[in-house]
Amino acid sequence: MQCYPPHELQQLQNHIFTHFGITFRLSKRPDGQGSILKTTSVKDTFHFLETIAPVIHDCPSMYYKTNWNERLKAEKRKWKSKLPDFDIFVSSTERVKPYSIEEIRLLKEMKQKGATIQEIADALQRSYWSVVYKWREIKDK
Repeated sequence: MQCYPPHELQQLQNHIFTHFGITFRLSKRPDGQGSILKTTSVKDTFHFLETIAPVIHDCPSMYYKTNWNERLKAEKRKWKSKLPDFDIFVSSTERVKPYSIEEIRLLKEMKQKGATIQEIADALQRSYWSVVYKWREIKDK
């Protein structure tokens, strides 16, 4: 998408959002026309891939960008050859255990007392990024 000027990317961005409900962001890029469109959420990325799924088979040369299953297989092969004990899995909010009321209370309390995200993650036995996202969600409410 680097070959399109920003105003054309904005038109495409608006069209995709209006017709498919997928949010893309206009980002700066040092090459081409200086801008690209990109998703900033896993949800939007998968929604986009699902939306284009019926037509991706017409362009196998772009599978590395458009075919999630092929991309995942390629990544697994690449990392398996470099790190045989390394395993790749797909992150999903569906597999994450919801935060309990007690965990949310503790997160808020620790944050107010100046604890770092890593300290909170350790106390809750959650990943660093899980706590980052949960804290952002709490602040946005």
